[in-house]
Amino acid sequence: MSFPSKSDEKRSIYHPISVFLRLLGPGVIAGAADDDPSGIATYSQAGAQFGFQQLWSVVLTFPFMVAIQLVAARIGRVTGKGVIANARLIYPEWVVISLVALVVIANTINIAADLAAMGSAITLIIGGPTPIYALLFGIFCAVTEVVIPYRRYSHVLKWLTLVLFVYVAAVFTIHIEWIKALSAVIKPTFEIDTDYLLTIVAVFGTTISPYVFFWQTAQEVEDMQLMREHPLFTQATDTRHHLRRMAVDTGVGMAFSNGIAFCIMITTAATLHQAGLTTIATAAQAAEALRPLAGPLTFALFSLGIIGTGLLAVPVLAGSAGYAVAEAMHWRSSLELKPLRARGFYAVIAAATLIGAALGFTAIDPIKMLFWAAVINGFVAVPVMVAMMIMASRTALMGQYRLGLGVALAGWAATALMAIAAGFLIWSMFG
Repeated sequence: MSFPSKSDEKRSIYHPISVFLRLLGPGVIAGAADDDPSGIATYSQAGAQFGFQQLWSVVLTFPFMVAIQLVAARIGRVTGKGVIANARLIYPEWVVISLVALVVIANTINIAADLAAMGSAITLIIGGPTPIYALLFGIFCAVTEVVIPYRRYSHVLKWLTLVLFVYVAAVFTIHIEWIKALSAVIKPTFEIDTDYLLTIVAVFGTTISPYVFFWQTAQEVEDMQLMREHPLFTQATDTRHHLRRMAVDTGVGMAFSNGIAFCIMITTAATLHQAGLTTIATAAQAAEALRPLAGPLTFALFSLGIIGTGLLAVPVLAGSAGYAVAEAMHWRSSLELKPLRARGFYAVIAAATLIGAALGFTAIDPIKMLFWAAVINGFVAVPVMVAMMIMASRTALMGQYRLGLGVALAGWAATALMAIAAGFLIWSMFG
């Protein structure tokens, strides 16, 4: 047996692939968690109901998604604090409490929807009571997040999201009218119709999700503390590599997220919509999009995708709620702390997860719950994004690292996009 020489190790350290992989972190995890069961259901419904008509929405949101996630990452790395901890410094108490309440409520509903979908996925394969499975998944997620450092257990679970690449494979195994699909992206159609706008808000909400903002900000802080580094605000030099890492990490993570979303939507458009199935009422119907590729394995692959993304997303949802409440209450908050050293933080995580699991016993269909969770996120995102953009532009908080013109314009454009979509929906419903 031979061991690598020091020169071999040095070449490995500076190998382009090794350098690139070391740049990836919170942004990639955030992007993977963004394609949660709610996202899968929403993109599937958009493709089934409207065919290729809403493909433009996934392409349009990509640069805005990158911009707002960069804002979130920069807030954490520059200040060494989470979103709510920074909000306490510049906003009145009622604003801070409102932001926390919105995030906790939206996240709990999203957790409920994801756990219900995970339970439904198991039911597809082996049968049995979906609510019980959802509860068991909730207990498992709560216990593992409290007992095991998330950094360790997410390293394994994030690989489960690779099953989503079956949608990428499906794109190359089914007949797609590419000219029609690309035309829908280049020359988008927009309808002032309640169903159309409701789906757009859901797509925007599941793509640009508040919980992902909070998570990436918190994880930048976690990584900084783990490496025993100081916030950029206190550093005058040696900061360029941090900014470059955040840009690469966020860009790759959001490209992964939106690329999978595009494939899901185009696959369901070419299969379910073409077959006349325009309303997805059950998880089984959503799984049908994979039948041309997977055949009898359709439900197993779909179930693995739902469970894999759910196991990654539920802890992210609960964790971001925990960070928000803990920062508002001046509690310790870190997933690297032992439970007894951060009781309040872990109590919120456990409560949000178990309350979400309990909501699975309602009569609401899991697929509908997933879709409406995305709609709720679309509305909640607007005030959260406004608050973040103001924070990231404050010299008092960010120093010389406050937002530059390019990122600021893109971030405000993303905020305006979400607000306009939500406004049009409200107008179409009540106007």
